[in-house]
Amino acid sequence: MKNIIHSRLPVLMVTISTALLFSACQPTNENTNVAEKEAVASDQNMVADIPSMDAHAGHDMSDDTMTDMHQAYNESMTHMHDEMMAGMKYNDPDAAFAQGMLGHHIGAVDMAEIQLKYGADEEMLQLAQNVIDTQKVEIEQMQSWLASNPDATEPMTDTKAVQKAYADGMDAMHSEMMAAIADTNPDRAFARGMLSHHVGAVNMATVELKYGKNEELRKLAQAIIDAQQPEIEQMQDWLAKNKE
Repeated sequence: MKNIIHSRLPVLMVTISTALLFSACQPTNENTNVAEKEAVASDQNMVADIPSMDAHAGHDMSDDTMTDMHQAYNESMTHMHDEMMAGMKYNDPDAAFAQGMLGHHIGAVDMAEIQLKYGADEEMLQLAQNVIDTQKVEIEQMQSWLASNPDATEPMTDTKAVQKAYADGMDAMHSEMMAAIADTNPDRAFARGMLSHHVGAVNMATVELKYGKNEELRKLAQAIIDAQQPEIEQMQDWLAKNKE
């Protein structure tokens, strides 16, 4: 019974984190709160009822280490979500892209650092280091741009369309990433999570190319697509060769 409780803990953490994460984006009401509490209670009952089994068979990491890894991912996701939500409220499409992608990049660096701490696969460790090296430079570029280009004080022609595009993309990305980081294999958790993360970045860059006007940010958006599309294919290939 001890093993199944430990093995279900990361999933339960993800369930709770997901409910908390998306509550910031949606109106709160009593029915929603009751449903969330019932869902958590249901998961707790399921943990108590399922026969004992070792979900970590074949992995060298301890249950405590796995829990620490998933907690680190959850904290990274929450921080990234908050930063991206701030960008989604911007009026100027260029400023919205810079602020949103800034938070997105910080999240990618956090995830890559988690992989360097807990991962073991050489290819995924190298990819994590590449992500850090590339995106830290772009983080500094966006911070510098935002310092010199404050947001517009009033909504612009494309403000609503941009906000909706980013909101839809973020909902899809977070949903996929929360499922991915629950994987009990650290390398697979990173590959699956970063795959969804990269797809989200490409989608955001595409929105900037459609609505953005600033030449520097449009070039950055294209550079993000050019750099991350090959990494998307790399992770897809790696995951196909490293199935559960």
